[in-house]
Amino acid sequence: MDMWNFSYTCLASLWLHRFYIYSVIAFGISLWIVVQLFTTKKKGEKSNGNLSSEVVEEKQANGYAAQQAKEVYVAGVKIFYGSQTGTARRFAKGLAEAVISLNLPVEVISMGDYDPDDCLAEETTSRNICVFLVATYTDGQPTESAAWFCKWLEETANDFRFGKTYLKGLRYAVFGLGNSVYVDHYNTVGRNIDRWLWMLSASRIMTRAEGDCNVAQSKHGSIEADFEAWKTKFLSCLQALCRGERKPCSGKCKKGKCKSQGKQSKESSDHEHGASDYENAEAELVETTSEEEADAEEVGGTNSVIDVEDLGNVMSHMKKAKRERELEEGHVGTSLSGETAGRKEAGEKREMITAALRDALTKQGYKLIGSHSGVKLCRWTKSMLRGRGGCYKHTFYGIESHRCMEATPSLACANKCVFCWRHHTNPVGTEWRWKMDQPEMILQEAIENHQNMIKQFKGVTGVKADRFEEAMTAKHCALSLVGEPIMYPEINRFLKLLHQHNISSFLVTNAQFPDEIRNLEPVTQLYVSVDASTKESLKRIDRPLFKDFWQRFLDSLKALSEKQQRTVYRLTLVKAWNVDELRAYADLVSLGKPDFIEVKGVTYCGESSASSLTMANVPWHEEVVRFVQELVELIPDYEIACEHEHSNCLLIAHKKFKVDGEWCTWINYERFQELVREHERSGGSKTFTAVDYTARTPRWALFGSSQRGFDPLDVRYQRKSKAKDISGC
Repeated sequence: MDMWNFSYTCLASLWLHRFYIYSVIAFGISLWIVVQLFTTKKKGEKSNGNLSSEVVEEKQANGYAAQQAKEVYVAGVKIFYGSQTGTARRFAKGLAEAVISLNLPVEVISMGDYDPDDCLAEETTSRNICVFLVATYTDGQPTESAAWFCKWLEETANDFRFGKTYLKGLRYAVFGLGNSVYVDHYNTVGRNIDRWLWMLSASRIMTRAEGDCNVAQSKHGSIEADFEAWKTKFLSCLQALCRGERKPCSGKCKKGKCKSQGKQSKESSDHEHGASDYENAEAELVETTSEEEADAEEVGGTNSVIDVEDLGNVMSHMKKAKRERELEEGHVGTSLSGETAGRKEAGEKREMITAALRDALTKQGYKLIGSHSGVKLCRWTKSMLRGRGGCYKHTFYGIESHRCMEATPSLACANKCVFCWRHHTNPVGTEWRWKMDQPEMILQEAIENHQNMIKQFKGVTGVKADRFEEAMTAKHCALSLVGEPIMYPEINRFLKLLHQHNISSFLVTNAQFPDEIRNLEPVTQLYVSVDASTKESLKRIDRPLFKDFWQRFLDSLKALSEKQQRTVYRLTLVKAWNVDELRAYADLVSLGKPDFIEVKGVTYCGESSASSLTMANVPWHEEVVRFVQELVELIPDYEIACEHEHSNCLLIAHKKFKVDGEWCTWINYERFQELVREHERSGGSKTFTAVDYTARTPRWALFGSSQRGFDPLDVRYQRKSKAKDISGC
């Protein structure tokens, strides 16, 4: 009974205090749960840390981390300035001090002391940031120190041979210095440099900024304040790039919403681009931030993205262009106004160069003369000015490339060749039906424009002083710039004027005007382009406008055989198009009996909707040599004389120019001028032949020489030969 009472009492007590017991048990369970949760969390963090380390190690092993570091690493900063009064130079030094404070290497460079032709392309892989501080000078022109840099950059941006991605990888920023009082030319140079770099696929790291000397219009009260505001943004951007937090601007942002910079203020959204991936830009209407880039897109073709609000202007432009083409072809519809129709009925001739054509050719670097002529500075002229050797005509015929003027009295042509260097921007026609300028005016303005282009090289790094002085007096004229010079009705008067100025003449024709060839006055050297040897291939390659093009072609070659002065066939080899017609070429040589045959591999002119030519059609130099060797075997009166490997060109010469075992393909230009004067004084009765004004060809120019056509005076060859003595040529 006692045991039972005791047990009962204990159970009753537990039952009475059950709430306390439940509370203790609940507290214990809660405490256990908290401990377990805390322990699990710590283990999870440790596990995730190990996993992240493994992922990083794996990415490093795959080169991922190395690639990321390469993309965001900034090796240094190069600050280029073009200054006239010293402001841009002062800004450059101030910016350099600020960059140094970031522990980054910096270099301050005057554009006048920099050779972009040799050095700028290196910045595509240097991982430097290039900053351009440029002032706009008189009439929107660059300062004297920046003139050559700007000219080179403009020509490069519009030269198909460099390509649209020539400066891809270069990262840059531009700050322009100008005065808004000059409304038409405000900060033109800074805008142009920004546009040309963009056209060559360089990448902005931030928007172009413009400082204004006009304190009334300056955003920050003065040009110094404008620069300080921009400098602050630049340094912030530079630090972000060093940390890998920001990519360069791609120039394809939606207006006001830069994806790499976040939302911008209304003020900056009018001007700034940000970085955005191309994939994210698909299916969006996007626009660039400058009028110049919009123009560049328009020039680029129909694949450019056009803002909806600009469609009206684009359609107006297209209608205007269509109208000009109709007028050019002579088709006048019923929509002509009475005044225009009246002028046409009265027989008034139009100018060859329309406003649209003038704009296109001017952008390509032409200096247009009157209504149908032009002149342009050849790249070989620039090369020889700087002691870098001349073109193949220098190697084959002894011309001085720095004294050669490349011009044409007729921009029109009767062919639309697939390898046209000008992408068919020039007009076409089968007869002269435009207004005509006098040859005296054409020659005078051609010489003046040529001299003005030469003057731009004064003080340029690398230009030889003696060659610069010589170049101011043209000694040769290559009438091969563009078009068909022989179409010009006063071509004979023009040639006489050239000779009266002691300028030799190298005239190129496309073999479609046999009568004009027969009636041509003496020329230093007359070329005929023989781009194919059969009717079918000629039609496919030259795409002539004449229906009887083949008969005209053959008649032109016959007319060439009747000329007394030096004559040349110019063969342009297009792989897979005309390199397998050796026997047919040999027959054409027998027909025209040229003194020389130039065989050159086609030059690829870039993509064009007017041509299907690609790099696959460009033959290697070894292939050109093999073609020439096989052709010579079929024409026993000829041998290979000279070679210019750089131009992928060889010269075949008639054996009559090999005197006592030595080639005499060069020209005695003084003797030619004497013979021309005697011919004119005699009223044309006293004639002379090609062998009357020859000169000995130097050994370095001959085929098979170790120089392979490089002039020993070419500074590049001198470096290549490591001071090897080759002056004996």
